[in-house]
Amino acid sequence: MEEEDGSSAENGAPITAISRDDSDISDQKQLVGRKIWRIFPYVKRYWRRALGGILANGGARAFDLIPFIAIGMAADYYRDGTFTDSRIQSIVTSESIPSIGVISSEELGFGLLILTCFTFLAFFQGLSNQLWQSTAYKAQHDIRMDATNSLMAMEASYFETRQIGNLMSVLSADVAQLEDIISDASTSMIRIAITFTTAFGIMFWMSPTLALILFMPLVLIVPMVVWFSTRVQRKYRKQRESTGGIVAILENVLSGITVVQAYNATDFEGSRIDRQSGNYRDQAINAASLRNRFIPGIYVVAGLSFGLLVSAGGWVLQSGDITIGQFVTFLLISTRMTMPMFILGMLLNQLQKGEAASKRVFALIDLEPSIFDRQDAIPLDGQIESVSFADVTFAYPTSESNVLNGISFNVKSGDFLGVMGHTGAGKSTILKLIERFYEPQHGRILINGRDINEYSIESIRARIGFVSQDPFLFYGTIRENVAYARDSTEDEISHALDMAGAAEFVSELPNGMDTMVGDRGVMLSGGQRARVSLARALLNDPDLLILDEASAALDAETEKKIQQSLFGGSNGGKKRITIAVAHRLATIRNANEIVAMVDGAIVERGKHEDLLSNENVYASQWSIQTGELGEG
Repeated sequence: MEEEDGSSAENGAPITAISRDDSDISDQKQLVGRKIWRIFPYVKRYWRRALGGILANGGARAFDLIPFIAIGMAADYYRDGTFTDSRIQSIVTSESIPSIGVISSEELGFGLLILTCFTFLAFFQGLSNQLWQSTAYKAQHDIRMDATNSLMAMEASYFETRQIGNLMSVLSADVAQLEDIISDASTSMIRIAITFTTAFGIMFWMSPTLALILFMPLVLIVPMVVWFSTRVQRKYRKQRESTGGIVAILENVLSGITVVQAYNATDFEGSRIDRQSGNYRDQAINAASLRNRFIPGIYVVAGLSFGLLVSAGGWVLQSGDITIGQFVTFLLISTRMTMPMFILGMLLNQLQKGEAASKRVFALIDLEPSIFDRQDAIPLDGQIESVSFADVTFAYPTSESNVLNGISFNVKSGDFLGVMGHTGAGKSTILKLIERFYEPQHGRILINGRDINEYSIESIRARIGFVSQDPFLFYGTIRENVAYARDSTEDEISHALDMAGAAEFVSELPNGMDTMVGDRGVMLSGGQRARVSLARALLNDPDLLILDEASAALDAETEKKIQQSLFGGSNGGKKRITIAVAHRLATIRNANEIVAMVDGAIVERGKHEDLLSNENVYASQWSIQTGELGEG
């Protein structure tokens, strides 16, 4: 069932990536919501460019209206053969304008004046568009970067309960919607304001009576605007949320297309997409229904204004207050006067879409991570020489039970700590706490004898090499993935590949290190991805190497070669700390210490031979694995 805020958990595709804010409650009380105004500080950064756009727009509007005045003067001149306004006469009867045949210099002057106005109109309008569009693109870039940086600063737990496709929709479609607001809606508002005030001033100067007749029906637009704006805002917000839901499902389906096809689930996924897309369709139709009742109302009001103007025009003409030419000018300018009413309808429609998008975008920008550097945090100087856990207890934010219960251990330079246990025992959580992806609820984690929170996060991670149990490769080449975010030489990359046991297979590829790995490394085997990921971790010769099931996809021979490379002294004699989590016990059998975990607690620890003699958890698992190997 649909929630009050328009989010729906239907079809297993929650669209709750962006939290609801207080302004949602007042959606039906505001003409334009509060969030959309937050784009203007970004525009203010480029105020010179924006101001130039406003001034150029003002120039364009002036040269848009002057021809109508000239046309009215021309009408009077052609009727009476004289000018009713000496100011126009001085312009169109310049001695520099010669007569051409039957066309007098005055008549030719009217034409040249209008041509000149349209030329300047084209120039100023083009200049205004260029300045405002470039301002919009710059502001769009800044908004997207602020939202992206805010997301990347969030702790890992934030992404565990949200769909990546939904967040991608905010960073792409919603941010693009805000660019439209700046480049189109803002210029439309400026155009409406300048045109409305200038046209009204000219018409009131020509005939206050006709100006009031024209403007009286326009007050009817006010309740129409209120009616439209207060109803359509929620519709557009739901529509934007549905867009995110569609993107989220599509991202999941396309990323897992092999699973979809393997399980003959194309019809199932198609039905999910159909339902989510149908939700978007229904919201779009509802919004369009409101819009299509509002816009025709604007036309009716405009028709009423024009009808009254034309009907009253004869009476005003007979009174002698204005000439025929001035009435023609009045009618022509009134078309420019009423045009903003039509633009207003489209503008409000666009602003309401922008409000829906801005809520989602600025919800990201306003995110505050729960894991961050303390004000007095210091950089970690020197090598990581020891890592200690002191009675650490931890539970994930989405879980009520502890994953770790009173974990304590200590490793120092040159040590190799192996961690084993069944699935869900808390092995990988230990590694995530060291990387400060999470923080423990109780206990302390120490680096070089000091609380890990006393160091800046960046300085800690700079000295750690991390290989996850699901090696992630970015779209690009092997070289780019190994040297990820670092400026490394060819020799350094080659050495890292050699240390990771990847040099041989890379050399056999047609393009070597310049071979493309595909999206998420799909063009490489699981073992090849693991070795490239390990090379990335080893590139900067880290003080602490963290391996989370890093050898799960490797064959025994390759794993042996890598271990000889890592622990056989080929690392230049540097005493590195290595902490490895492994299901396959052969991976950690040579560790200085092995800890066996059950349900978040360490139940035994020691060297391989000592644990075998204990005939406990480790020995039992070793027997199972070696027995399976013997049968093979």
